[in-house]
Amino acid sequence: MALTPSTMIPLGTPAPEFSLPDVVSGQTITLATFANQKALLVMWICQHCPYVQHVKDELARLGQDYARQSVGIVAMSANDAERYPDDAAPKLAAMAKALGFTFPFCYDQSQETAKAYSAACTPDFFLFGADRRLAYRGQLDDSRPGNGQPVTGRDLRAAIDALLTGRPVNPAQQPSIGCGIKWKPGQEPAYLSRPSAARPTPSGGGGARAS
Repeated sequence: MALTPSTMIPLGTPAPEFSLPDVVSGQTITLATFANQKALLVMWICQHCPYVQHVKDELARLGQDYARQSVGIVAMSANDAERYPDDAAPKLAAMAKALGFTFPFCYDQSQETAKAYSAACTPDFFLFGADRRLAYRGQLDDSRPGNGQPVTGRDLRAAIDALLTGRPVNPAQQPSIGCGIKWKPGQEPAYLSRPSAARPTPSGGGGARAS
């Protein structure tokens, strides 16, 4: 499968509502769960994707580093678990426990939340400000499997820090890239069918193959 970039929806887009179970605690997580936070990071990941595996430790560090700051973080996975059993809820829970995630990890079985966010790939990052309007979407940093760049979280961390300190987020943003979300048969969203000329061009290609 070809690598898939972020859709790069317009900045300022409101955060869609959601109500999904955390695979670890079983608690229902909603947009209101993070109502008191200055920023909200929604990241689409999974267990089996080599692009997520490449950055998984940094994802855990993000949770740890911002745990005492006003940043809500939620990870989500929407992959079709029937065709990709490594991304079933129990496997996601095991991943969260092994990495020490300090944030909820939700499974979007219906894939409707992924569609609402225009999520396209794993990993895919959406950062919202206190008004819950999109301030950043795109890559974690320039690192990709096989390109020799260190995983630092530089781009995403800069956006989070700007929101926390009341500074504008740099609008020059690069799309994330990785494995396409594994849609159920017949469920691939229309936004992925745009002509290739309208799709953003990803940077920092690496040696791993999309799964």
